[in-house]
Amino acid sequence: MSPEGHSRQPVTASGGRIEDLIELIDALIDVVDEENVALAMGLPASQSRHTERKMVLADQFEKWVVEVTRRRLLLCTPDKSLQEKVLRRIESLRSAMDENMIRLRAAIEASQRRIDAVMAAIREQISDNSPYNAKGRINGHSASYATGIRV
Repeated sequence: MSPEGHSRQPVTASGGRIEDLIELIDALIDVVDEENVALAMGLPASQSRHTERKMVLADQFEKWVVEVTRRRLLLCTPDKSLQEKVLRRIESLRSAMDENMIRLRAAIEASQRRIDAVMAAIREQISDNSPYNAKGRINGHSASYATGIRV
């Protein structure tokens, strides 16, 4: 699937190279959709089992984009339906990735809220057991422990 090692190769009329790109895009869409379902069910982003596979596929897709941008690989074909299929798949990928970004942000924010709640509970527990208040004064006592001691 990787376009590496090609020097300005046009896509064949049969669309063999474009079909490879479509397969890559479809695989990436599938992984992103699976991750979106898991995130929608409340899975923390850090526990996603899809991240590694998504990154590998995204890296492969990026290599395609670089090769096309550098014009080492030409994605042209006289087959208009194949061209339209590529454009539809790219739009589907864009839509899936947009949803993925929204869901990842929500999962990260939910994780941060959980962390904040745990930290607040820890701070509260520590302050309840501390002889000092937030101002550094001794809790529950207006007088000093050193009352009656002369210097």
